[in-house]
Amino acid sequence: MPLHIGIDVRRLRDFGIGTYIRNLVRALGEIDRENRYTLVAAEADPPELAALPPNFRCVVYSKPDSWLGFSYWLFLRGIGFDLFHVPLNFAPLLMPRPYLVTVHDMSRLLFEKAPGLSNNIRLFRYRRGLMRAARVLTVSNATRHDVESVLGIPSAHIRTIHNAPDPAFLDGEPPDVARVMDRYQIDYPFLLYAGNIRPQKNIPRLVEAFAVLVRGELKNHPRLGNLHLIIIGDEISHYPAVRHAVIKSRVEHEVRFLGFVPIETLRCLYQTAQAFVFPSLYEGFGLPPLEAMSCGVPVVASNVSALPEVIGDAAVIVNPENVFDIARGMHDVLFDADLRQRVIAKGHAQARRFSWRDTASQVLETYREIAPH
Repeated sequence: MPLHIGIDVRRLRDFGIGTYIRNLVRALGEIDRENRYTLVAAEADPPELAALPPNFRCVVYSKPDSWLGFSYWLFLRGIGFDLFHVPLNFAPLLMPRPYLVTVHDMSRLLFEKAPGLSNNIRLFRYRRGLMRAARVLTVSNATRHDVESVLGIPSAHIRTIHNAPDPAFLDGEPPDVARVMDRYQIDYPFLLYAGNIRPQKNIPRLVEAFAVLVRGELKNHPRLGNLHLIIIGDEISHYPAVRHAVIKSRVEHEVRFLGFVPIETLRCLYQTAQAFVFPSLYEGFGLPPLEAMSCGVPVVASNVSALPEVIGDAAVIVNPENVFDIARGMHDVLFDADLRQRVIAKGHAQARRFSWRDTASQVLETYREIAPH
């Protein structure tokens, strides 16, 4: 008998989690025409999900979230799902069962610790929501280890299912690069960072390493003398340490912050960057390096948390806590032509190891495992 499956898609436009929601739902639409899906959205008929088959429908829930989730519980109970998927790291304290939760990372617990009682409440909320779930999905083995060690969730309760790059970076019409570069007035060589702006992303050290690089042999270089660093990311105003690093390093004229950009623009930036630099201190998965690899740009990245299982040996590896090693990695990928070609070729192959169709097949298998019989 077909299942009635609910999925919370209210954050489908977010950076990171939104990529997961959009591509998982689209891939489920490609492989599953048997089960019935109700997508809980923040607005009616979101255009990002317009091409789904007739066994998918959207319902709107626009009330703000609360830690208890009583109104949401009533709303979901009224629809009557066989199971519900929460793709948002943690679930409200009240959730109709059975449900499953996708944990993307543990950064809020590991890097944004609140003092005393607040942190204990946050830990309680996370742990209770995951313990009540029929299954916890983690996007990497590194995140699985964090869920087990920090929250004490039993290993048998968890399944690891990897993410994949957005197909927009692999396929589709080639972007109009010249038009995008002209719109953003980019007429110089640049290094690129794209991702969230959070303490664990290590952006101040990236800026300092860039300053070391441009003050060295690049200063009067005929091709790279005007090298810039472009940083794509949201909520820059919440993290003044990043701006302070730019001012302290005296690279105000060489560092640009573009905020959030559409995926077509990001694809152009990936394709035209000299290198993509991602010296993160912690990743639950690490989609941006895979996106960059998909677009044929060499990647410089740290070898911590989930990144080794995601990027393999397809990047120039640096110590994210050492400014000079980050600068060394950027220098090597800019000046060693053989190294550049090797990591570009390996990057293409590595990115294609991950598929949203495979991800959706494993998620669908999990739905069938936890559904009432």
